[in-house]
Amino acid sequence: QVQLVESGGGLVQPGGPLRLSCVASGFTFSIGAMSWVRQAPGKGLEWVSSVMSGGRSIYYTDSVKGRFTISRDDAKNTVYLQMDSLKPDDTAVYYCAKGSRAPWTSRGQGTWVTVSS
Repeated sequence: QVQLVESGGGLVQPGGPLRLSCVASGFTFSIGAMSWVRQAPGKGLEWVSSVMSGGRSIYYTDSVKGRFTISRDDAKNTVYLQMDSLKPDDTAVYYCAKGSRAPWTSRGQGTWVTVSS
């Protein structure tokens, strides 16, 4: 079955960087889109970014454009999210998810990102 394991979360000061990784298994990673979504405390799931198969098309929600970079390594079945210039509003549990559309039923267990001084 689909397994997605995120890592790389933690506590970071405002303006700092963090890199999330997600290793996938149980499906043919290279032929599908992958996404990152997040859930802030007390809020619903929010789509953050998607990368299509082959990495040719990439999309971001407006609030992270210019600060976050999604990428994928099909040889390693891994998708990454490089987050720069982090803000307190970025505090959330970050999930990687299979596909590019809600309801994000195939997603990992999540990794916490806390942006605070």
